[in-house]
Amino acid sequence: MRQNRHPVHPLGAATAMAAAIGLSACAPMSQTSGTPLHAAKGAALQQCETLVAGFRHDQTALASSAAQATGALKMAGRDVPEHCLVKGSMHARKGSDGRDYAIGFEMRLPKDWNGRFYYQGNGGLDGNVRPAEGALGGGPLTGALMQGFAVISSDAGHTGAQTPYFGSEAQSRLDYGYQAVAKLTPMAKALIATAYGKGPDRSYIGGCSNGGRHAMVEAARGQAYDGYLVGAPGYRLPNAALAQLWGAQQWAPLAAPGATTQHPMVPTARIPDLSGAFTRTERQLVADAIVARCDAIDGARDGMVQATQACQSTFKLATDVPSCTGERNGQCLSSAQKAVIAKVFAGGRTDDGQSIYSAFAYDPGLAADNWATWKFTNSVALDPLAVGSVFSVPPGRVDPLTVDINARLPLFSATSEMYRESGMSLMTPPGHENPVNHARLLERGAKMVLYHGVADAIFSAEDTRQWMLRLDKALGGQADRMARYFPVPGMAHCSGGPSTDQFDLLTPLVRWVEHGQAPQAVPARAHGVGHPGGVNAELPAGWAPSRSRPLCAYPSVATYKGSGSLEDAASFSCR
Repeated sequence: MRQNRHPVHPLGAATAMAAAIGLSACAPMSQTSGTPLHAAKGAALQQCETLVAGFRHDQTALASSAAQATGALKMAGRDVPEHCLVKGSMHARKGSDGRDYAIGFEMRLPKDWNGRFYYQGNGGLDGNVRPAEGALGGGPLTGALMQGFAVISSDAGHTGAQTPYFGSEAQSRLDYGYQAVAKLTPMAKALIATAYGKGPDRSYIGGCSNGGRHAMVEAARGQAYDGYLVGAPGYRLPNAALAQLWGAQQWAPLAAPGATTQHPMVPTARIPDLSGAFTRTERQLVADAIVARCDAIDGARDGMVQATQACQSTFKLATDVPSCTGERNGQCLSSAQKAVIAKVFAGGRTDDGQSIYSAFAYDPGLAADNWATWKFTNSVALDPLAVGSVFSVPPGRVDPLTVDINARLPLFSATSEMYRESGMSLMTPPGHENPVNHARLLERGAKMVLYHGVADAIFSAEDTRQWMLRLDKALGGQADRMARYFPVPGMAHCSGGPSTDQFDLLTPLVRWVEHGQAPQAVPARAHGVGHPGGVNAELPAGWAPSRSRPLCAYPSVATYKGSGSLEDAASFSCR
C-alpha cells in the first residue's frame, strides 16, 4: 500500500474528518470512538511500611516496602512526588539447570493515586528490575508514575547474571516470553487493592522494544488491560534477530578485513567491526539524498521526511546516490555497497526465497549512531545470544558470521521433550498474522496506541504498519475504533535520531479509553540544548532545540499549512 498525501483507506476515515476540520497538534481531541469505559477515580495511600507483613498472595514474597519522599526519584530534572516503593519476587524455584530463579519486581505506589495501574514492560532480554517510573518519550519527557499511576517493573524471571544462559532453562524462557506478565498482573492489582483499599479502576500496559512486545503479546493472550501503549514492538523478535545475523553476513565482505571492536555489554571479548561496510559519512550521504528527494512531499523543506510511504516509491538508491567510479571516498557508494544496502532494506531472505523478516523504510535517520550500533555491533554481540539460547530448539552457541541462516530458521518453530513450546510460540502474539482475537478487545472498549521510529534499525516500522493493515482486515475495516499507529519520522530505536522524539502518548490513550476521545494528532518535540531530560546530540544544527511537530495517526501525514514557522507544530496539520 502506498501512502499519498491524501490516502484512501479504511484506517483513514477518521483522518479525513480530522483534516476537514483542521485538527492540529495543538487542537483538542474531540473525535469519539465507541462507548468509553468509565473513568478511573483516585484514592489516597492507606499503608506502605506494613505491606510486607500484611500482604499475602500466592507464590509472592515482599522483601521491603518503604516511603519515598518527594524528590527521592527524579524524571527529566523534575521531582517525582511522594510514593511507596515495594520490592519483592514471585515463583522462587530451583531451575532445571540447578540455578535459583524468581520473578523479581518493584512497585511504586503514589501517595496521591489516580486510580490507574501501569505495567512497565522493559527492553532487551530483560534481566533487570528497572525503576518503576513508566518512562515515556525519548528523553524521557514524563512517566506514568509522575502522572499518578501505580507502576510495576520486573526482570521477567531472571537476573542479569543469568542472562547468558537463562534461555536454556525451559520455564525461564516461558517467563521471559509471556508468563511473567501473566503472573505479575493479578498480584499487582491485589497489592494495589491492599495499599489503597480499592483495586485499580483502569489498567494500562506499555513499553518500547521488547517492552512493546510484552504489551502486544498480552493484548493477544491475557487481554487483562484496558489500554495498550506499544512502542517499536519486536513482536517478531526471533525473526528480527535472525535477520540481524543475516545482515551481518551481508555487511562482512564490505568491512575492513580483520577489524574488531568491543561492545560495552561484552567488555571481555573482541567482536568483528562491521562499521566499515557503510561508514558514518556514507550513511549521511544517503540520508541527504533521501531528504533531497522526499523532504518537500509534505509541503515543507525542513530536513524531515514526514511522507514515509510516498518516499519509498520516490527515492531510488540506485540513481539518487552517486556511484563510485574509483575508490570509495565518502561521496559515493560502490556497486557492491548499493547491492547490499538494497538487500538489507528489502528484508532478509533464505537461499530459497523464504522471508526472514520485514523490509525497512528508507529514512534520514539511518545516519544516526543508533542505527549503526544495531546493524554493525549488536548484530554480532547480542543477537547471536538471543537466537542461539532463547529462540532455538535445541539451544546452542551461534557464530553470527558462519551460522547457516537457512537451517536456523526452522529451529524457531521446533519443540522437544524439554522445550514443549517453540521460540516463535513463546515470543510472538498468537494470531499475529490474522489478529481476529482482538475483536474481544474492541467489544469491551479496550484501546491500543502504537508508535515506531521510522529509522528503527532492529525492529521495522514497516512490520508494525503491516500488522495494522492485517488488524484492520481482521476487524472488518474497524481497526481505527480500537487502535491507532503513530510513526515517528527520523526516530531511531525507541528514541534519538533527527526527530521530534519527546511525546506523551499515554495521556491520549487514557482519554481514548476513559472519555472516548480518539487520538489523531499528538504534540512531539525535539530535545536539544537546555532540555532537562538530556540532549539529543543527533539533532541537525539548523533545527531549533525545541522544534515541534504533530505525530499523526497513520495513514495521515504531518503536512505544512503553507505559512508559519517551520519550527512550530502549529504550522502543520495531519492530512
